[in-house]
Amino acid sequence: MYTFDVKRVKDECVQWIRDFFEKNGPGCNAVLGISGGKDSSVVAALCVEALGKDRVIGVLMPNGEQADIDMAQLLVGHLGIRHYVINIKDAVDSLTKNIPFELTKQSRENLPPRIRMSTLYAVSQSHNGRVANTCNLSEDWVGYSTRYGDSAGDFSPCANLTVQEVKAIGRLLGLPAVLVDKVPIDGLCGKTDEENLGFTYAELDRYIREGVIEDPAKKERIDRMHRLNAFKLQLMPTFDPGLE
Repeated sequence: MYTFDVKRVKDECVQWIRDFFEKNGPGCNAVLGISGGKDSSVVAALCVEALGKDRVIGVLMPNGEQADIDMAQLLVGHLGIRHYVINIKDAVDSLTKNIPFELTKQSRENLPPRIRMSTLYAVSQSHNGRVANTCNLSEDWVGYSTRYGDSAGDFSPCANLTVQEVKAIGRLLGLPAVLVDKVPIDGLCGKTDEENLGFTYAELDRYIREGVIEDPAKKERIDRMHRLNAFKLQLMPTFDPGLE
């Protein structure tokens, strides 16, 4: 039976963040997008414990009106971190307007996350920062991230942790329950993650950690999504001319 030692993993992750900054930017700030969901909340809290709240900068990036932006405001207030609110709607609309053809549905949905990542790097470079990736293992496993959007970053504390594990760390860190247990919405088309995926994160997490899943159809769907999206987790292929 798989067991998760939440305190050990949390403590080691905090130390890993400290080590990363010692090697890759002593004195630098951690910069991350704050959505108000569990992932950005937990990563922000881990960075605060590792670096101190004065070295963590949150960036709230609504695309026009964001119904749950109060959750993001709750998080930055709870942690006491610096934050900026940068509305990306003008950038999204301008770029969409100037593209000389009709974007596909997927292109339209993935454009805001990519603009958000560009925004994070603009903030980071102006504040001596390193961008924190906020993805988790469960979402990455089935490709539930935008390539060069929310999948990008300079360091990733939770990329090898499942949704259930991230939640456990959030509870240990004392985050408000409403942030840890908030029903995840993809932020692209307005549906919950689980509605889009066709299975629950609890089912996916158990399959990842224990290889157990009750529904053969869900197993087949998870396996197919993992296979088709594996490229997102790999470095960009490069041609080797053999000149060494």
